[in-house]
Amino acid sequence: MEKRNGRILVADDEKEIREILELLLTAEGYEVVQAADGEEALGLADDSIDLYILDVNMPRMSGFAAGAGIRKQYYAPMLFLTAYSGESDKAMGFAAGADDYLVKPFSNGELLLRVKALLRRSREYASHFRKEEGKQAELTYKDCVLDLDQQCVRRGEEVIPMTYTEFAILKLLVEHRKKIYSLENIYRSIWQEEAVGDGAIMVHIKNIRKKLGDDSRSPRYIKTAWGKGYYAD
Repeated sequence: MEKRNGRILVADDEKEIREILELLLTAEGYEVVQAADGEEALGLADDSIDLYILDVNMPRMSGFAAGAGIRKQYYAPMLFLTAYSGESDKAMGFAAGADDYLVKPFSNGELLLRVKALLRRSREYASHFRKEEGKQAELTYKDCVLDLDQQCVRRGEEVIPMTYTEFAILKLLVEHRKKIYSLENIYRSIWQEEAVGDGAIMVHIKNIRKKLGDDSRSPRYIKTAWGKGYYAD
């Protein structure tokens, strides 16, 4: 293979599933690293990984715990695999650093679509931020500074890490202050595709607010235009 499409870490305690995913992904030109549980996934995480696919229910360390640990150092996109589809489970996944969530059983085609979309978006954002380095390396919003190089938020001496999806949503709203974005508008702007209607944007907004210490009933950073969407003032 002359050029790999990306290096993906797959963590699942079922060997058969890991091998199926490796066959599927390598056939598409991806390099795959396998982990049998969350603890091994955390140990294998490094800067060479372009995408993490983590099963939620694993022994020794769950996918959520592994994802939260990985997020402390690395910001590559993260996809969780789970047998549960409840909103509380999705909220836990996004809080642990997930960028997307796929419920079992899923089709091979659906998995590949999610993988390609996550990798495409992360590369587009990275390229976009690099282009902006010579212009403006940061955005100031109220008492926060959005660091475009590190893709994090600084508030005084505090550094608030965010996933690339969370950062992209916040950056979108800050760059277009007072403009109200509907859930569909945000989804199309960030994902470059039609909204799938699974409430992912609402969970991301909730997670951003939590990281910023914002009160959803009287938010300071991300405002709610009831029945319309969200905006930054």
